[in-house]
Amino acid sequence: MTIPFRARALAALALCAALILAPAATAFAHVAKSFGRVHVEMGFGDEPTYTGQPNSVFLGIERNGKPVTDLTDTLKVTVSYGQEHIDLPVVPNFEVGGDGTPGDYRAWFVPSQPGKYTFHVFGTVDGTNVDWTETSSPSTFDVVQDPNSASFPKVTAPTNQQLSDLIAAQTGRLQTAAADARSAADTARTVGLISVVLGAIGIIAAVGALVRARKRT
Repeated sequence: MTIPFRARALAALALCAALILAPAATAFAHVAKSFGRVHVEMGFGDEPTYTGQPNSVFLGIERNGKPVTDLTDTLKVTVSYGQEHIDLPVVPNFEVGGDGTPGDYRAWFVPSQPGKYTFHVFGTVDGTNVDWTETSSPSTFDVVQDPNSASFPKVTAPTNQQLSDLIAAQTGRLQTAAADARSAADTARTVGLISVVLGAIGIIAAVGALVRARKRT
């Protein structure tokens, strides 16, 4: 059966639209939530997200459908990983009438470990209370990855944890070597002192023997 030209054209257009829209939809894994007239979008500022690379909590903030450009220090973010957390200030990533996108705010940090991170944004925007917590997941924002997983060509550079373990091991060896050196030095000093004492005794004995010999003559 011959497919009509119009059907083929529509199918081609649908495929092109899918190819164009798919990258745009997955370029940034962000979540959004409204608090009255305030709308907030949240996620990592740079994705994919890798350990050891400067990144940020991205907050796209609108009020009544327009970008907020006058936010002061009324909003903060807590970033949590496991049992650890840090409070970060929220700062604009744009200049009014200049570079950047109005309404783009960031809380800057460097993720040091791969895995899931939790963002808690809290405070007020123009008097509106904002209190929202989200954790990395397929339906929210990126899980932080080890950069070796995306490196090419593959390198054998150790991870931060491996470097920490290596430093700890080498420190232990150096401490043991230093203790052994101190022990050897103490032993050498003891042997040297004994040698000096024995030498002095030998000299005294020789002098005594010489004196006795002269008296006999």
